Amino acid sequence: MNEITDTATLRAHFGAPGERAVLKQLDHLDPHCRAFIALSPFAVLATTDGEGNVDASPRGDAPGFVHVLDAWTLVLPDRPGNRRIDSLQNIVAHPGVGLIFFVPGIDETVRVNGTAVITTDPAVLAPLVAQGKLPNSAIVVTVREAYYHCAKALIRSKLWDPATRIERSSFPSLGQILVDQIGGAGVAETDASLAAAYRNALY
Repeated sequence: MNEITDTATLRAHFGAPGERAVLKQLDHLDPHCRAFIALSPFAVLATTDGEGNVDASPRGDAPGFVHVLDAWTLVLPDRPGNRRIDSLQNIVAHPGVGLIFFVPGIDETVRVNGTAVITTDPAVLAPLVAQGKLPNSAIVVTVREAYYHCAKALIRSKLWDPATRIERSSFPSLGQILVDQIGGAGVAETDASLAAAYRNALY
């Protein structure tokens, strides 16, 4: 294996980035970034504990679920989950975060990097009510970098192409996977429990 272990060799291998790739990086959310985030029903949140251990967590809700307070501030609601709170623990340990926003039907994405804090302030949570319920907490992100990412990855993956969708029945259910991995209750019981959580505990 030919490992690259230093940044000088890495840069020499890839060459310099194009001028546009450098200049497109903003230090705030301009109107185009804000409009995209307002349309986005799905994002991936990346966090780290500061010791090299990284986590990436999917976040999704109705379009615009991530609120833009101003050009430098985002607020993500933390809806009920499995209480592992991996992302939140990482933020407490190390505030650096990265986000990538997706909009179905658009092949470009928006990337945002910055620092985050966790809040339970009622004034911050109140605008994030969904289905009549407040989020457990909110992640407030101070934006350091924001830019549009080109469409190559989504074009190659054909992510939004209906022809690439698989039949769900062709892949094991999560209940089957969990029983195979950790045992416990039977497949039908596990699937039923998951379905109930999806119906009753999204908010």
